[in-house]
Amino acid sequence: MMYEALTASAPRVLSVLRIYAGLELLAHGTAKILGFPAVPAFSSVQINSLVGASGLIELIGGALFTIGLFTRPVAFILSGFAAVAYFLVSAPRGFYPILNNGELASLFSFVLIYFVFSGPGPWSLDQMMKLHDHSTDAESDSPHAKSSHASKTVSA
Repeated sequence: MMYEALTASAPRVLSVLRIYAGLELLAHGTAKILGFPAVPAFSSVQINSLVGASGLIELIGGALFTIGLFTRPVAFILSGFAAVAYFLVSAPRGFYPILNNGELASLFSFVLIYFVFSGPGPWSLDQMMKLHDHSTDAESDSPHAKSSHASKTVSA
């Protein structure tokens, strides 16, 4: 009985994970690009630097991922971004993420690649647009819509 309840909640928990991960990425982006929150290491980030470019990716990608818009392609791009960050910054320091300070980047990469396959969950703009498209399709499948479409085509 407990497993059924947990399983029934899984799609909503997936949405919560997506929102939280997106907010964490967004926080990195706002710190680098907008200076909020103030992070001393990011105080002199130039937009045309590698760190500035990563901040833009985190800012835009984090916002889209948080609201669940274009989730799968955004997750794919962000996962690759996190993997590149790991291999450029952390991996040269050693093999183990716990020793090379690469835990966050590697975890982001794997969590994000999961969303490429799972989708955003029910609490997302992607899901809202999908539901809206299905309701529009259902309306166009009604006999009235077909007959009015047919009369428009005949008269044209």
